[in-house]
Amino acid sequence: MYRIAVGSPGEAGQPDAIRAAFAEFFSMIIFVFAGEGSVMAYNKLTNNGPATPGGLIAASLSHAFGLFVAVSVGANISGGHVNPAVTFGAFIGGNITLLRSILYWIAQLLGSVVACILLKSATGGMETSGFSLSPGVSVWNALAFEIVMTFGLVYTVYATAVDPKKGNVGIVAPIAIGFIVGANILVGGAFDGASMNPAVSFGPAVVTWSWTHHWVYWVGPFIGAAIAAIIYDNIFIGDDGHEPLSGSDF
Repeated sequence: MYRIAVGSPGEAGQPDAIRAAFAEFFSMIIFVFAGEGSVMAYNKLTNNGPATPGGLIAASLSHAFGLFVAVSVGANISGGHVNPAVTFGAFIGGNITLLRSILYWIAQLLGSVVACILLKSATGGMETSGFSLSPGVSVWNALAFEIVMTFGLVYTVYATAVDPKKGNVGIVAPIAIGFIVGANILVGGAFDGASMNPAVSFGPAVVTWSWTHHWVYWVGPFIGAAIAAIIYDNIFIGDDGHEPLSGSDF
């Protein structure tokens, strides 16, 4: 926690920070267009029929594949966060400044909204599928799901991408991150949609203007990300293994 840095006032205008924000913007478009688009395609094929195990598996695979690619293409420019919760976890661990985090958050949210607008336009006006709680699932159930699932995601990010001792494990970081998201969708998808990503929830909410229980998809991921960052950073990285904050950040 003591490594948290605000950043310099001019940081947001630095060329590398702007390039990183654009990378997050385009990576988010790629991810949301693939993930949200697969759900819309399923709805079209089933004529908006009821959810099925096959649909859940399809959503899991499309999100896992899409995130794998989105993280990979942004990794060398922005770190490939593609998630405000991941950015928050990196900030808590002192791996990115607050000012750059805000820049990332704006880019990620805009990317999600643009992807949903593109989907609505490309599908001839189909509604994007917003996140909601299944019948019998309380907000506290959903909050617990989002906390635990996002903890697993950010813990994976730290272990495979942030840890300076990661070595060759860093090569598989994008696919490991995609896999944990896909696996968590199989777990939580039937209960609350398994967001783990505030931006992914934000885009459909803006386009459909539906905000019911939307706070769950912000509070849960941010809490899970913070817990994962604090635990991994303090137990497994520690003072000796922590590298100074650089201009490129994670």
